[in-house]
Amino acid sequence: MAANSKPGGFSSGRFLSASGRPQPRGEVPMTHPHRIIWLIDSLGLGGAERLLVTYLQHLTLTSFDLRVCALQIRNGNPIAAEIRRLGVPVDFIPLRHLRDVAGLPRLVRYLRQQQADLLHTQLEFADTMGSIAAKIRGIPAVATLHTLHNPPKGTRSYWRDRLKWWSLRHCCDRVIAVSEGARQHYIRLGRLTPEKVTTLYNGIDLSCFTPQGQAERAAKRQDFEIPADAPLIITVAVLRSLKGIQYLIEAMPAILQTVPTARYLVVGSGPHEAELKRLAQTYGVAERVIFSGARQDIPDLLAMSDLFVLPTLTEALPTVLAEAMAARKPIVASKVGGVPEMIEHGANGFLIPPADPARLAEACIQLLQNPSQAQAMADTGWQIVQRRFNIQQQAHVLGHLYQELLIKGEG
Repeated sequence: MAANSKPGGFSSGRFLSASGRPQPRGEVPMTHPHRIIWLIDSLGLGGAERLLVTYLQHLTLTSFDLRVCALQIRNGNPIAAEIRRLGVPVDFIPLRHLRDVAGLPRLVRYLRQQQADLLHTQLEFADTMGSIAAKIRGIPAVATLHTLHNPPKGTRSYWRDRLKWWSLRHCCDRVIAVSEGARQHYIRLGRLTPEKVTTLYNGIDLSCFTPQGQAERAAKRQDFEIPADAPLIITVAVLRSLKGIQYLIEAMPAILQTVPTARYLVVGSGPHEAELKRLAQTYGVAERVIFSGARQDIPDLLAMSDLFVLPTLTEALPTVLAEAMAARKPIVASKVGGVPEMIEHGANGFLIPPADPARLAEACIQLLQNPSQAQAMADTGWQIVQRRFNIQQQAHVLGHLYQELLIKGEG
């Protein structure tokens, strides 16, 4: 990869490297690989950010010249260092807030200075601003949508939502839906035309997920004071109410009546964290529900667990379910959005109605008490993730999409 074959950051200091220092203006060579810039809202520890890293690990093996730009500097941007270790430069356009109208001309100047050939956006504000900026610059734009469309609440959200879909319809060349259910949802609501949106499942790097030995598993559990033989349920998610973690906490008393040594590990951080901790106190299960905060060692945490649960209320295609399958874990998940495209009920997990603590408890108890059934589901999940969610396959498809749009743009 020729990561530095084009100019670096904007010399005025408005566009910053991951270190926070302005990058010098470089010289433009006569010929160069196509420069692809990935634009994202921020570089925290969310699913879209982790997916970005996974794609970059495999796209760097291609002839593309890759660069990442984030619209906000938040919480130290922990993913930035990981991206830089791949040899991919990271820039920031630090907006005062994501409604900063001055951000659009700054982004247009950045794309011009970087001589970007194609822009790939992730997350809402990057999708909106990036699509418009790419249209102004006359370069192709791709946007990956990670969520289903939910009706906006309030006047400000209404107009922001209208602008987002207008920009995707009129300024973006191709929209990627992460599940076929999500694609049909966008089309059915009239947000996008069928030819505008294509389906590409999220991919994961299967090599990151290896089984743990008993000693390694016990040692990792000691970090959280979890007994080596305790049945362990795990959820990995941003702690928002839409993730439905409150319903599994409500289900814990029923689970503990039948499986008294069970523990529940909640991995992640977010605005709902304090409320979830209070809820665990209210239901008398605070000693059995462990909050780890945001973590980067997800494969190890999955490996030490026995059952993955995602009680979400809405989801396009949760990458974490593919990670749980790669870790060879049985799954209990809500039957919403693109989840049924990942979980075959009774084969690699159980699908349950959302917001139903009783059904959650029933499904968890069934798998915790029947290890042979749980193992069979885990084995099936491993076969499914290899066929459908292998990052090498998905990166290959994405690379072909880039080439298609670049050729069309040059024609």
